[in-house]
Amino acid sequence: MIALIQRVTNANVVVENKVIGEIEQGILALIGVEKNDQKSNADRLLERLTGYRIFSDSEDKMNLSVADIGGGLLLVPQFTLAADTRKGKRPSFSTAAPPQEGEALFDYFLEQAKLKYPKVESGRFGADMKVSLCNDGPVTFWLTA
Repeated sequence: MIALIQRVTNANVVVENKVIGEIEQGILALIGVEKNDQKSNADRLLERLTGYRIFSDSEDKMNLSVADIGGGLLLVPQFTLAADTRKGKRPSFSTAAPPQEGEALFDYFLEQAKLKYPKVESGRFGADMKVSLCNDGPVTFWLTA
C-alpha cells in the first residue's frame, strides 16, 4: 500500500457538489492499493501514518505526529498512485489492485483508522472527487507499507 501524505491546515473532499469529508489541521492521505497488498500492509501503513512525525514542536522541529497534536486524518482512495510510470507517455495500472480488491482493502484501512483514531474522514472509492487542501509548509511525503 502507498500513501502520499500532506500536512494540511485544512482539507475537504466533495462528491456531487456535497462535502463528504473535511478536516482542519492534520494529514490528507491519498491511499493507493497495489496487487498482493494484504490487511497486514494496511495495518502497518496506518501505524506509520498516525505516528509519522511531520508536525513542528515548540522549537520548530518536525518531532510531533498527527496523534501528538490531535489533528484530523482525511483518507482519500487514489488508485493512480499505484501506476507504473517508468516507460512511455501513458501510465500503466498493471500494478494496481483490481477495483474490488482495492475497495475492500481501502474500506478495511478506513475501518481500522476509525477504530484506532478519533478524527477520521474520508473520500469515496470510485467516485469523481474534488479534493481541496491547504498544504502547510508545503510538507509532503510518500509512505509505503
